[in-house]
Order: sequence, then C-alpha cells, then structure tokens
Amino acid sequence: MYDMVVSPTGALDHDFVEMMTPHHRGAIDMAQNYLRFGSNEQLKRIAQEIIVDQQQEIAAMRLAIGEQLPPSVPAPTQVGKY
Repeated sequence: MYDMVVSPTGALDHDFVEMMTPHHRGAIDMAQNYLRFGSNEQLKRIAQEIIVDQQQEIAAMRLAIGEQLPPSVPAPTQVGKY
C-alpha cells in the first residue's frame, strides 16, 4: 500500500499509472499466494483470472502513457514445469 503513495508530478496520467500499478501488483501477489496455498478450486480459477486481468491492465496503462513493456517472463506458477 505504501507504494501507492506517489508525490504528484503534475502529470496526471503518469501519476495515475504510478499509483495504480502497485495496487494491481498487490492483487496479483495475493492471487499468486492463493494459487500456491489455497484449496478451493473455484477461488483458484478466480485467482488465475485476477492475475491475467491485472497484468493486462498494467500493460494497457503503461502503453497509454507511452512506456515500453518489460520483457515477458513465465508466471511463477509455470517456472520449472517445462
């Protein structure tokens, strides 16, 4: 939550993305933890959807302000499965 505290730069679009990105990453982190330790299959499906949706929203926001996207990496749940 502390990462969402951003000193305003006056560039509202940039500030919005800088505040929303940690918010979305927090949702991703919580969903990944649930996938690792949770047991309810319905909630696991929801957690997977949250991860995909939040990653897409972060990418869309970054592109909207003209930033390059970082290189793709495997999801933590995929590492070591290949």
